Amino acid sequence: MRTPDLHGQRQPFWREMTVADIREREPAKYVQVVFLESARFYKLHWEHPSFEKILGQLQDALAKRHVLKVALAAPDSDVIEDVDES
Repeated sequence: MRTPDLHGQRQPFWREMTVADIREREPAKYVQVVFLESARFYKLHWEHPSFEKILGQLQDALAKRHVLKVALAAPDSDVIEDVDES
């Protein structure tokens, strides 16, 4: 499992995905995100500098059922590093 790239040192891997569910995972330090296109559970860590912004984008995409571009550290990563609504 990889940790979030908080310093922008890696080139992210982007996938287009549709949010199916967002789950609070206490006492874990992340929010769990489920996408329709993947059986994997993804994580958005609370310490991510853009946590509130990304979480808001994920929640909006869930409510509107639209596709997001999701940035991961690598194709096999389960950590959300960024999202793009375009």
